[in-house]
Amino acid sequence: MTEMQPMARQRAGDADPGTPPPDDEPIGLDAFNAALKAKVKGTRKPLVLWDRLKVLLALSAIFAFFVAKTTDDYPLAPVSDAIDITASDKRWFIWLMTFECLRQLHFIVCEHWAGYHEFWGNRIFAGVNRRVARINDWNRYRLGRVMKWLSILAVFSVISADIQDVPAYRGLPELLSSIIDGLPTIIRLLFFVMFGMFQFIAIFWFLSKGGIDTYFPEDIKTRFTDVWGQDHVLDRIKENVVFIEDPDSIEDKGGYVPAGILLWGPPGTGKTLIAEAVAGETKRPFVFVDPGAFINMFMGVGVLKVKSLFRRVRKLAVRYGGVIVFFDEADSLGNRGMVAPGGFNHTHPFGPGSPGVGPSPWADRPLCNGLSYLSESSASAVWRADLDARFRGADHDAPPDKQRRIMMGGMGGGGMGTLQSLLTEMSGLKKPRGFMNRVVRRVLGLRPKPPPRYRLLVMMATNMPDALDPALLRPGRIDRMYRVGYPSKEGRVRTYEGYFSRIRHELNDEQIEKLAVMTPYATGALIKDMVNEALIIAIRDDRDTVCWNDVITARHLKRLGPSENIDYVERERHAIALHEACHAIAFYRLAGDVTIDLATIEKGMGYLGMVSAVKIDEHFSNWKSDYEVDIMVSLASLVGEKYFYDGDNSSGVSADLRGATTIAAMMEGYWGMGSTISSHAVSLEIGQTGRPQGTERDPLRGSLGQRIEEDLRALYDRTRKLIIENRYEILAVTHALETHKTLAGEDIAAIIDGVEGPMIDGRRYHTDEFRAMAEEYHAAAVVAHRTHGSTDEGLPPLDPPDLEIAAAAVPAPATAT
Repeated sequence: MTEMQPMARQRAGDADPGTPPPDDEPIGLDAFNAALKAKVKGTRKPLVLWDRLKVLLALSAIFAFFVAKTTDDYPLAPVSDAIDITASDKRWFIWLMTFECLRQLHFIVCEHWAGYHEFWGNRIFAGVNRRVARINDWNRYRLGRVMKWLSILAVFSVISADIQDVPAYRGLPELLSSIIDGLPTIIRLLFFVMFGMFQFIAIFWFLSKGGIDTYFPEDIKTRFTDVWGQDHVLDRIKENVVFIEDPDSIEDKGGYVPAGILLWGPPGTGKTLIAEAVAGETKRPFVFVDPGAFINMFMGVGVLKVKSLFRRVRKLAVRYGGVIVFFDEADSLGNRGMVAPGGFNHTHPFGPGSPGVGPSPWADRPLCNGLSYLSESSASAVWRADLDARFRGADHDAPPDKQRRIMMGGMGGGGMGTLQSLLTEMSGLKKPRGFMNRVVRRVLGLRPKPPPRYRLLVMMATNMPDALDPALLRPGRIDRMYRVGYPSKEGRVRTYEGYFSRIRHELNDEQIEKLAVMTPYATGALIKDMVNEALIIAIRDDRDTVCWNDVITARHLKRLGPSENIDYVERERHAIALHEACHAIAFYRLAGDVTIDLATIEKGMGYLGMVSAVKIDEHFSNWKSDYEVDIMVSLASLVGEKYFYDGDNSSGVSADLRGATTIAAMMEGYWGMGSTISSHAVSLEIGQTGRPQGTERDPLRGSLGQRIEEDLRALYDRTRKLIIENRYEILAVTHALETHKTLAGEDIAAIIDGVEGPMIDGRRYHTDEFRAMAEEYHAAAVVAHRTHGSTDEGLPPLDPPDLEIAAAAVPAPATAT
């Protein structure tokens, strides 16, 4: 018998790359050590137990079949007689089993006796071994498979011949003849089996088809010129378009085309629009994956959808030379590591990564990278303290810039296996295309053709990037991540110009720039909606041209919503107007980089009146002086009501006091703007609060609360001085609010400065006659408030016939009450 020793090497050039290895068992560490020892000793590599016994077990099973057949022919004969009869009739089979036993014994001796192994290997079978060594691995693998199939067919032929009592060479033809005769019965059985399987296959097939839409190049009209206000993102996206159009420009230099882009940012900033523009510019098919496509009732449907999606995408990529796949609301795919004790994602306490990474990359307002310059032990201590505090439920006491979203619920919307399938498809092994290539060629022993290069660009959009699985964001799947944030002032101007260019309007460049300043956090979707609302207002007034007042009215409507058209009693209307006037005066006098947007006393959802302001300049850090202004503006309502109503005040100041106290607490305890240097957050995180575990705590008690109260008292006194100095301006704004209900910021500034505004002439409020009239009406409103009555004459008009505008009226000195 010829001994074929396994080859331990592969000759250069004998096998093509990508071919499967010979059909050998994988070598573990123990087997490798045994082979190494055998080589050193000059003996044969020991066989594993299965390789030593598998042929004997197969022969024993066939012999047991022959014995069972003999027992069936002689039912009265005992088993021992059946074995004797079978051994006598199948003497050749006994010799075959004996030969296999001798072969295994030969191998055992070769594994322990170097001289015996050298005699048989280098003298008896030397020529055969040299000829076998010339055959490359792939051909030996195919020859081995042929020999296995021939052995299997021979076994079936022998068994069939014994069953049908025919010579061995006729066993296989007789078996095929029997199968052909029984085909009708076999077909009927297969039909019933396939019919039952088809029902389930059909159900899962239909369930796996929804939520995925394909748009072909001629269907997409969006281009980069249709995206406004996100130029910094478009500049980087255009690089990907260049690589998709000309992949050789980077692949010839040893690189690869970035295959994944994540667009993250607030809703309505244009993430989907950018993805459509990429597809339009590249003239490639655009496959849109609905956010709920992978949320299914049955387990496994999501996996089928992922497989079906990428099968379709690969076909489109081959046909059109590339394809854009867009996952909207990608956070619905879920996160495998989202759940930890308490539901907190313990891998991201300060953002994705390990301690020392720094603040979260998803933050809208980046902080100083406070962990990057710490030593590893210090960074770990800070990380663990913050983590332990969150596990104890202390996260709600943390400052806003340290709070993290608590993610609940396992896999999220994707379901079990869906996210894993997506990860595999995005970066798994490239599969050969076609049934003939994958299956038929392998059955015939041919090497499958290598798969083509699929030009796939996977784009994802989300406004919750911290909910994405880290494995999804690693390079190779998502190579580039861009924040599509709120447009800058220049971006908002360009966006307004783009949408106004589609309609007839009377706005000039100065008004459009002012509108961009008035809407600091307006997204592209919000700007589009506001321009459309202004057009609706113009059409409602039988006009086809939009004017400035239409835009302002539309903005107020979108900002505040429709008013509830409730008429206040006169004393309450006066009190609400005075309350808002105090806020407006404090805004105007204190906030240098903030301008008043509007003030209103029209009741809306959740408020009786309000004053809103916008920042003139965009900045990304806040200072102590900025927060002090915010506190003084909040306290202005309380100070004004007590000042004008002789120490009395309404419950409407509760929200203002809450905001002022919160800001003061953060300044004193967290932001380093108080009288102490230490951070109150540390005492909460490491548990040095002086209270038993699990008891309630009040951060405003003790020394921290005293310091906060002292800060608020000092700012209260400064605010009181400001209110006293601007008494008549407050009464003027109060009268204007009672008259017009809603005022724009420019008109409030005109009233305070005594100049002519867009809609209101502020000079009329700076006369001795108005001051006397305003004081008289306010005194009557205070009396009506005390007696729960009403004023006798109501709100006095501003323009009596004998009222003359003073060209340069100087306010009379105010006195404290």
